[in-house]
Amino acid sequence: MICLICLAFVANGQSRQERFEAIERQKVAFISKQLRLTPAEAQRFFPLYNQYSNEIRAVKSKKSRGANRPERGNSFRSGDVIEYDAQEVNIKKEYRSKFADVIGQSRASQFFSVEQEFIELLYKELNSRNKH
Repeated sequence: MICLICLAFVANGQSRQERFEAIERQKVAFISKQLRLTPAEAQRFFPLYNQYSNEIRAVKSKKSRGANRPERGNSFRSGDVIEYDAQEVNIKKEYRSKFADVIGQSRASQFFSVEQEFIELLYKELNSRNKH
């Protein structure tokens, strides 16, 4: 879903990879500002963030592939969806702890709200562009 937003958010002349990278740069700037990261904190935080992001993206990818592949008899295995959601929660718990080692418990917990806020801003931008 975020990839679709990324495609619409950045200028049309760019490749998919360039658009994705532009969105990621905007996200890094947004997170840095909202969490008030010092340069030293950012230098330690963003490699962890990249690992976190890759792990979450992999689970979401598996989840979406599984949702499009019904099990025998055209019934959807909802237990798999719950398992993917549980994996996402476990990844977030693990990385909240790792983030806390770098930026403290309060800002580590705040990170997930900041990340969601950025996604909502992307949605608003996409909706605004679609209306015009």
